[in-house]
Amino acid sequence: MNLKEAFRYQNKLTRLMEEAESILYTERNVTKVENTLLCHKANPEATDEVTVEPPATEYANQITQVAVFLMHLLDERVKLSSAIHKAKAAMEFDFDGEVSLNNRRQQIAAIFRRMGQIRGSEVLLPGGGTGYKFNAEGNQVSYRCDLKKVTTINFDRNKVRAYATALNREADQISAQLDMLTVNTQVDYTAPFDVNDSFADILQQHIEANG
Repeated sequence: MNLKEAFRYQNKLTRLMEEAESILYTERNVTKVENTLLCHKANPEATDEVTVEPPATEYANQITQVAVFLMHLLDERVKLSSAIHKAKAAMEFDFDGEVSLNNRRQQIAAIFRRMGQIRGSEVLLPGGGTGYKFNAEGNQVSYRCDLKKVTTINFDRNKVRAYATALNREADQISAQLDMLTVNTQVDYTAPFDVNDSFADILQQHIEANG
């Protein structure tokens, strides 16, 4: 498989592990609750009634198999991570470093774009301010007055816009290069199941294959 497929498969393994972990983490999924109504103790003529609470999951009778399956998924995740690491190490391009840097370029460009959209303004807010004066008795009192709010740009808009344009262009070029690498780089890993199969299907396949 190529690197793009490996990333997709890696995400699939993660989702399967999370589902298995959720099943095993929930106590009602891994326990069987039996209730006995002690009728005979209160009424010698009656017999005790035993009921079993319905299972919380469709996998109630396969909990051990789910635990085994989770360990299998973890092993596959380790194998795939190692294969991806080797594939990246063989590149002449620092794949992970460039992914991180490109994300940062895009974040900075977004900030610069936002700055470039800011406009100066002048707004009059009737009664928006508070003044103080002394009254006839010499006491300081407050009064309302209009407030003029002036917003001005305190940076070089042209320079910031130029930075945004340059960063976007560079980020697009690097993204195209990264996309090409994900398609052309091969990963030495054989998938044990189809990436489109459901958790239930993959679990059943694993149980049947391992007895």
